[in-house]
Amino acid sequence: MSLAINKEIVVAEIGLGLRPPVYADARSGEIPVDWLELITENFMVPGGQPLAVLDDVRSHYPVAFHGVSMNLGGTDPLDENYLKALNDLVDRFEPLSLSDHLCWTRHGGHHLHDLLPLPYAEEVIVHVADRIAQVQDTLGRQILIENLSSYAEFDWSSMKEWEFLIAVAERADCLLLLDLNNIVVSAHNHGFDPMTYLNAIPAERVAQHHLAGHSTHSALKIDTHDHPVSKDVWHLYDAARTRYGPVPVCIERDDNIPPLAELLEEVEHVRQRAA
Repeated sequence: MSLAINKEIVVAEIGLGLRPPVYADARSGEIPVDWLELITENFMVPGGQPLAVLDDVRSHYPVAFHGVSMNLGGTDPLDENYLKALNDLVDRFEPLSLSDHLCWTRHGGHHLHDLLPLPYAEEVIVHVADRIAQVQDTLGRQILIENLSSYAEFDWSSMKEWEFLIAVAERADCLLLLDLNNIVVSAHNHGFDPMTYLNAIPAERVAQHHLAGHSTHSALKIDTHDHPVSKDVWHLYDAARTRYGPVPVCIERDDNIPPLAELLEEVEHVRQRAA
């Protein structure tokens, strides 16, 4: 099985989330980044404007596919039509990587439009890892799984989140998209040290990072992606650079998206810290 990340690209290159406000600049190749990450489901269509946009973008940049509805942790059967459409998109655009979240998103045939956490238990490891392996066999490639931000936990969990993440990745032989903002958010909400999480993850599994902003509401941090990257996430990125070395990193912004110039200030900040 081939690695999900093109090893020619892995030298701390910096990516940006491909969102509608930056489509025009991305189509003309005018964004000074090394790659762009897109929400896969936005382009899983048989034709039309989304694919025209992506054709233009792909002529200038490598792209990474980041999914939100594979339902790796669910109990509904994996959606074969979804995987077929995804495979067609992969064949057409040859992404650097293909990722989705360690969560469940659907039940009883109904999409829940959220990324919902799982219990951290042995039987769930087996269930999720087997589903990831099925996806990888279908697509013929390793995928990356991303750690969630969460606001509640199952009382029958028998291990820590990072132990669960490691066990799933090792059993499925997949790679990790380690979202540093999500670690900061969950650490605050559940009262653990983000460095404990970071230091537990084996470096050979970490293929990509996400950096993003969050909001604070009452006692909780919320993963809103509507603010600049926070100081505590930048500090964790510095620690991740020390721990894992140069790993491709993507700036995510999904709401309250500022002008491109402001996003590029964060891109430049990554470059400076990586240097």
